[in-house]
Amino acid sequence: MTEVLNTTTMQQQAREIDFAAEIERLRREKNAVILAHYYQDPEIQDIADFVGDSLDLSRKAAETDADIIAFCGVRFMGEVAKILSPEKKVVIPDMQAGCSLEESITADDLRAFKAEHPDHLVVTYINSSVEVKAESDYVVTSASAIDIINATPKDRPILFVPDRHLGRWLEKVTGREMTLWPGECIVHVEFSVEAIEGLKAKYPDAKIAVHPESPEAVVEMADHVGSTRSIIDYVVKTDAQRFIIGTETHILHQIRKEAPEKELIPLPGSDDTCQCATCPYMAMNTMQKLYLALNNEQPEIVIDEELRIRALTPLQRMLDISARAQAKRAARQAAE
Repeated sequence: MTEVLNTTTMQQQAREIDFAAEIERLRREKNAVILAHYYQDPEIQDIADFVGDSLDLSRKAAETDADIIAFCGVRFMGEVAKILSPEKKVVIPDMQAGCSLEESITADDLRAFKAEHPDHLVVTYINSSVEVKAESDYVVTSASAIDIINATPKDRPILFVPDRHLGRWLEKVTGREMTLWPGECIVHVEFSVEAIEGLKAKYPDAKIAVHPESPEAVVEMADHVGSTRSIIDYVVKTDAQRFIIGTETHILHQIRKEAPEKELIPLPGSDDTCQCATCPYMAMNTMQKLYLALNNEQPEIVIDEELRIRALTPLQRMLDISARAQAKRAARQAAE
């Protein structure tokens, strides 16, 4: 009976807390920066200092003088923030907020995969654990992957882990054959051709924008394929007024902020009655958990320094290649 009463009291106290005000107070007192991925609940996005893709958020946090990084995303994102900002304390609202792609491969799995293909380079999607990154030659994001694949030695075959759908899309775009790990995102894999056909019949003028983690048949039907940020940019910059969006539904919050005049239609998952595709891991983060993470400075991302440095090496290769590629594109545009 005591446990029931204590739980009830705690729930009542939680309801009485103005989490937004308390988070703001703690942010100032502890010199913290709050990061929120596009897939977070709108309430969390609106209180964050930065909203964006996982790597972009970590880079922005590294450039601040904050003492604490509160990363509202999933566990591997907090790890990347710690890899890039070892001097900062990194906390996340829920340490159990994982990722189906991260969980699809362990460092032992990758070592065994490499042993089977000893002459291959390992290109690893950022949706992976710090231990898996440490076993890799290159880390990529969905936004940087094409540049990285094109920059790898042409005489070296590639192992691509862990997302087979992203890997297959990259094979088609870059022309590089790769041996793919059979991982997939539990959100994007639910998108179907049938769902797109149904929406296109209803909205024939709608443009289709999807994330490359989606199945190949879905990707082939899209007008635009790209990262979360590129999907937002596509909607904002394209003249069309109606869009079918094939990625986690919470991205619509930021698109509506940047393009309020556009009509957005979320591509449904397997349960087409809800017209939504939400990540259960991202949904584990709440305002209450963010408040507790800042207040208690827990749960904290802690990475062994030797492991951090090993994981930083392939991550830094990606950053360097991406910077050079962006500089070349900027130079070409300036010359035109």
